[in-house]
Amino acid sequence: MQILGTFSKFEQCVLNMALIHICNSDSYVGQQMRGQYNAWKRETNETVHNPWLDLHQFTIYLPHPDQEYEDITLEEGLSKGYNLEVKPVKDPSKLVYNIPEGGHFVVVLKQSRVNGDFAIAATGIFVRSLGIISLDVIIDPDEEEYQSLVIKHPIIRDYPQDWETQLKGFLTGKIVGEELPRVVGYVDRSLNRDYRSPSWNDVYLAASDFTIF
Repeated sequence: MQILGTFSKFEQCVLNMALIHICNSDSYVGQQMRGQYNAWKRETNETVHNPWLDLHQFTIYLPHPDQEYEDITLEEGLSKGYNLEVKPVKDPSKLVYNIPEGGHFVVVLKQSRVNGDFAIAATGIFVRSLGIISLDVIIDPDEEEYQSLVIKHPIIRDYPQDWETQLKGFLTGKIVGEELPRVVGYVDRSLNRDYRSPSWNDVYLAASDFTIF
């Protein structure tokens, strides 16, 4: 696997695992999303729709590979998606991106040492229909140097040939979300009851590649 920017092989696999969980509505983070969304709508007396139609922020924590926890191993936590958080974005004007409908804001926080604090490593947009995260990885914050990185779902094998064109068109507002192919349906258990999420060990052994554009 190619090591990109400030991400090690371990961290790239954590990002892959995070994308797997984010795409699956039945995952731990998917259930969190639904619960928070329903509570928010009850507070505002708004009609409850599909939460994916409202803008959310997903926070991905990249732990140090030697980090230990009291009640669960690191591998178990990553397999369950406990390193992910989600919350509805109630004021999109505060975001650094203008995110089209069908996209969601992503923040990546990285832990550089055991028991250390997490620092921001990247921001980006999750495009649910395509099962893709487009990131701006921080290389040098003082020089405002970033690296563009696209994370494709490691299980989806039948991406459309023009997925890069469609992704760019969506991010620039030339293509609306409803026009994108819904390849995410293969890896969302709420849509495909035969789907089974892999474990952390499965993902790490596969070590799927990243794509830069």
